[in-house]
Amino acid sequence: MQMNDRSLKSLAAFDFVQGSSKAVQSQWPDLKPADGYRWLHLDLNESSTADWIKETLGEIPATALLQAETRPRCEPHEDGLILNLRGVNLNPESDPEDMVSLRMWVTENAIVSARVRKVFAADEMRKHAEAGKGPVSIGQFLTELSTALANRIEEISLSMEETTDQLEEETLDGELSSANRITSVRRAAIKMRRFVHPQREAIANLAELHDWTFSPDELARLREVSNKVKRTVEELDSVRDRLSAIQEHVDATRTKTLGRNSYVLSVVAAIFLPLGFLTGLFGVNVGGMPGIESASAFWILTGLSIVTGILLYLVFKFSKWL
Repeated sequence: MQMNDRSLKSLAAFDFVQGSSKAVQSQWPDLKPADGYRWLHLDLNESSTADWIKETLGEIPATALLQAETRPRCEPHEDGLILNLRGVNLNPESDPEDMVSLRMWVTENAIVSARVRKVFAADEMRKHAEAGKGPVSIGQFLTELSTALANRIEEISLSMEETTDQLEEETLDGELSSANRITSVRRAAIKMRRFVHPQREAIANLAELHDWTFSPDELARLREVSNKVKRTVEELDSVRDRLSAIQEHVDATRTKTLGRNSYVLSVVAAIFLPLGFLTGLFGVNVGGMPGIESASAFWILTGLSIVTGILLYLVFKFSKWL
């Protein structure tokens, strides 16, 4: 390989041998460790990362790691495996549902992972490696990584479910929840499901690789992870549907309240319409108006208006307009 004078700026570079780890010192490491297997965790924001990937990996694996937009996938290719997974975004000032991508190229003795934004599950494995510990095999590495990603996704999903429970209780208690709050949680659930559903399929496909590097126990654990992600998808679907029902209930309640208020205003207007006509008629300033010379004419007109209003109310009441 022809490399320039720069070194590869990796986030993690370790060789794992029988459960222990050792840092890789090479400036431009290859994918053939002397023993065990090698893990290289790369930052796609570094310019040296793309150079190394293009020089070291084949065209299709390099394209899979460097493409701008990804979705979860698990596809064997020649002697390796293209594996893309997603994790919740736990970075500061970020929304968890804005899930971050972890792209991987896996061979029988190496794992190359790359990311744009920090993936906390991978960072946790890096910390264990720095402490001298690590999975004993590539199969165990991928199993532990998939489990960590699924656990964090499940935590956020359960948090959304608890928020939905709270919104339902508030609605049942007659409190009209904020439309912005309902929309925000529902949008987050839909956004998460967009990536969690294909992630379940990717992990399920990973658990079906019987002729690859996984032991029967690791395949069983991967199937459990797939089931956990499937339950998370179902929970997100439930949250989305429940929030839609809550929003419909809130909208119906507000529409009913608005209709009732409009009805009351219409009845009041209907009662006062003839009274307004009566007072307007007697308010004209022209000659010949009756009662102009009478001191009690005002009180007579007031009493007549009250009686007329009561009669109109009774007419509406017995006509079942009220």
